[in-house]
Amino acid sequence: MSRKTLIAAVAALAAFATQTAHADDVVRLGNLKFAHYGAISYMKEIGPKYGLKIEERVFPKGIDILPAIVAGEIDAAASAVDAAIAGRASGVPIYAVAGFAKGGARIVAKPDAGVKTIADLKGKKVGVPRGGAQELVLLAELAKHGLSWSDRGGKDVQILYMAYADLNQALAAGSIDAMSQSEPQSSQAINKGFGVEVIKPYDTELGEPVRSLVVTEDFYKKKPEVAERFIRCFVEATATFLSKPELAEKYVRETVFKGQITSQDYQDAIGNSPFSYDITVEHVQVTTDMMQKYGVGRMNTPPKAAEWVKLDLLAKAKTAVQVN
Repeated sequence: MSRKTLIAAVAALAAFATQTAHADDVVRLGNLKFAHYGAISYMKEIGPKYGLKIEERVFPKGIDILPAIVAGEIDAAASAVDAAIAGRASGVPIYAVAGFAKGGARIVAKPDAGVKTIADLKGKKVGVPRGGAQELVLLAELAKHGLSWSDRGGKDVQILYMAYADLNQALAAGSIDAMSQSEPQSSQAINKGFGVEVIKPYDTELGEPVRSLVVTEDFYKKKPEVAERFIRCFVEATATFLSKPELAEKYVRETVFKGQITSQDYQDAIGNSPFSYDITVEHVQVTTDMMQKYGVGRMNTPPKAAEWVKLDLLAKAKTAVQVN
């Protein structure tokens, strides 16, 4: 090999090594299309700062992400805590590593349905997605007010299970009398005049439901350094949305919802589902116990929260990004 050829080969090798060293690590992220999931979506915009290429995939419901995790197609996901609990109970190998929003639920009735309180739901049809936070808070409220329920009729309240996307249409059409809905859809129903708020359902032992950021066990154990950068990215994205509300609104309305929600819809939605970082073992355990009590998630062996809620990466990230 000539000296010229050798120099060229060394230069090519050095260029390849440099490129490889600076290549972004890919993180496959499952997400949902709700206002309070906006900071999770924003992570892909700042991912390169942390050496990450975040590939976002949007699912209809949190529980729909679980098969993709089992299939090895997703490394991290955003969902309600109850969906994560149900997944863990069925053997999906995930850890809850942060909480990214709280609240985000509202029970809304037709203006002419005569429903002012939860007690007024007796004899009514109520729509709700199956297996989500909205179902759990609805059942907790019904139980608190001594109302029975069934999706087959014959009880105080008839439950109709349907997709998030179908609830508002059903309420507007009069197919249901009320709904337990997420944000910003519940705010949209109110702002468009075909819904009125009955209650923000946070006065049971569950309190405000928390949304969880989960990662796979393999991602947590086999790529700890990447997982640490990923959580730092999450904390910065959330801190950015909290400190720059105008940016947060612009991103959610224009990038996530493509102009489909108004500024008022967004403000009302985030007012009922503020961005956050935190989750606790205690809240996950209370949610697990209530799911078992009301049959949400159909768990044979409920997982113990202390065994799969891992908050070490979040603590490090909050220190690094300097947030409380």
